[in-house]
Amino acid sequence: MGLRERMQASLAAQLRRPHGLPGRLVGRMLGRANKAAITEAVEAMDIPPAAVLADLGFGGGLGLELLMRRLQEGGHVHGVDQSPTMIAAAEHRYRRQIRAGRLTLHHAPIEHLPLATGSLDGAITLNTLYFITDLAAALGECARVLRPSGQLVIGLGDPQNMARNPLTAHGFLVRSLDEITSALHAAQLEVDKHVLVGTGERAFHLLLVRPY
Repeated sequence: MGLRERMQASLAAQLRRPHGLPGRLVGRMLGRANKAAITEAVEAMDIPPAAVLADLGFGGGLGLELLMRRLQEGGHVHGVDQSPTMIAAAEHRYRRQIRAGRLTLHHAPIEHLPLATGSLDGAITLNTLYFITDLAAALGECARVLRPSGQLVIGLGDPQNMARNPLTAHGFLVRSLDEITSALHAAQLEVDKHVLVGTGERAFHLLLVRPY
């Protein structure tokens, strides 16, 4: 493996599970690079009063901030991530909100969400599906924790563009939109709306999903 491939493999590993100082830098980078998509994902949600919301695989933590901005009195946000580095960074960044009882952080994978059944009014998960081997288990967990009226917003890069990116050869699971839609249906979730953010190589898909 040449130098370029080693660097690509190292970056891919950090994107999968950020760790250490490089992981913190990657988290900040992701927040800047994905700001438009995260903002649109949060704004697309129908959020009732006193909502309970979640960012599943929150990475750099921008989604947590934007979800908390949309909270009304009595609302709460859960952040779930499998990276201890991202958990520690969010604990420091949002320590006041945690103390105030507006935010709870959980160290866990999406396949095993530490949340009660039917507890969420809404959730977002962006750039996570590429790193999930058992997609059925992850989507099943998302369906379990949503209320019947709840909504899940899934964000992912355009599969065709990603398949051409040399970075994705290092452990990414790039699935077609048809594969994802089929997996959602099997989990008793359906796409209510499909929004495209950006164009060309920067195209990003937001799938607004509801239980059925």
